[in-house]
Amino acid sequence: MSKPALLVMDIQNGIVSRFPSQDLIGAVQRSVEAARRHDIPVIFVRVGFSEGYPEISPNNKSFSAIAQMGGMTVLDAATQIHESVQPKNGEPVVTKYRVSAFAGSNLEVILRAKHIDTLVLTGIATSGVVLSTLREAADKDFALQVLSDACGDADPEVHRVLMEKVFPRQADVLTAEDWVKSLG
Repeated sequence: MSKPALLVMDIQNGIVSRFPSQDLIGAVQRSVEAARRHDIPVIFVRVGFSEGYPEISPNNKSFSAIAQMGGMTVLDAATQIHESVQPKNGEPVVTKYRVSAFAGSNLEVILRAKHIDTLVLTGIATSGVVLSTLREAADKDFALQVLSDACGDADPEVHRVLMEKVFPRQADVLTAEDWVKSLG
């Protein structure tokens, strides 16, 4: 018997504002609501940095620009979970310092404490947090499901290739609606 958790990754103000798809947000919302109805833990993951950016190396091409421009600190509005899927009392909000939900966070500790063996992935961006988390979770022997319409990427072709050709090698890829139906 599997013990799943739903990961809601990088659905935070500063990222959702760049991917304003109502379809994607609706799919994430339906997934969160279904998980709650079925007593499946919902874990929110966000990216954020400490004041002064001690976690960011100048060698990190992606994040060093953030340190230069400012913003994205853990208290910044951009790093807060988007209003469309606010965590309920007792639902963890994990802060990560890299692309993968596991990198520098306490996610694995929470999953092991709850005896979670299956991860259901949602998030922005498909080529970022979803890909990195899927790969690391597969290496950690978690069973994986990816909700294709509850993930989004700036490049629709990259999203398609990942969902159709890459992710199925390590995960079951299905829509949020199909996942909700599978819960019974």
